[in-house]
Amino acid sequence: MENSTCSLSDVVEVLDGMFPPATALSGDVVGLTVGDPSASVRRVLMAVDPTLAVVDEAVAGGFDLLVTHHHLLRAGLHAVVPSEPKGAAVLALSEGGVGLYSAHTNADVATGGVNDALAAALGLRDVEPLVEPEGQPLGRVGQLPTETTLEGFAQHLAAVLPGAPVGLRVAGPRDGRVERVAVLGGSGDREFDAVREAGADVYVTADLRHHPVSEFREHGLLAARSGGVDGPFVIDAGHWATESLWLAGAGERLADEVERTTGARPEVLVSTTVTDPWDFTVSTQEG
Repeated sequence: MENSTCSLSDVVEVLDGMFPPATALSGDVVGLTVGDPSASVRRVLMAVDPTLAVVDEAVAGGFDLLVTHHHLLRAGLHAVVPSEPKGAAVLALSEGGVGLYSAHTNADVATGGVNDALAAALGLRDVEPLVEPEGQPLGRVGQLPTETTLEGFAQHLAAVLPGAPVGLRVAGPRDGRVERVAVLGGSGDREFDAVREAGADVYVTADLRHHPVSEFREHGLLAARSGGVDGPFVIDAGHWATESLWLAGAGERLADEVERTTGARPEVLVSTTVTDPWDFTVSTQEG
């Protein structure tokens, strides 16, 4: 029954079942932001960020709903005007007849969500939660099929992630031993203690700052001086890239569940727009 229609409220009900709003972490804003629940939905676009470029893609492509990981509106927004990016996005969506739904931390913790997708792409086995904030499983940790070097693992990671301008930043020796891997899509420098407690050899996350990474690595270097094992190592793989892998699987599951519950199967596609805010890098390293 492809190309038949269901309502926006039907799709929202399925999304809420896949990523229950109650599992979002404190202060997070999730769910339907823009749209008439009675509107028909034939085409859905999945993306990480509701940037103006993605909104334009949704409107120009004739999509009825845009599902994003990050939410558009935050606390403190007092006006929706075209002179501000968020206001321009809301107006463009409304005028284009495109709804907007976000699944943020509730997608991070979900089974089949952001972190499960990242762990699966790396081929991790015996996967378990990295940490449990507010009773929800955030991040994942698991085993590679075979031990490898840090450089080899970084190359593998680069191959499975979508291409982004910044690439990977790696902290650790190229020949460092890697078998147990911790992952947390998006910003993850608050979970360094959990990474160490989990016995991970390397931590894949994003948005890492100088001082937390430096101090974290110093612990490993100090252990090595005492005859222990250097680690864990750290890879900053970019916010957009680490949170992109879940989109395809979530979109397929969404189409399946909507068809199962309504009989109508929406066309669900993943955005081709790269929303990493960085555009290019220039190396300053000699040699």
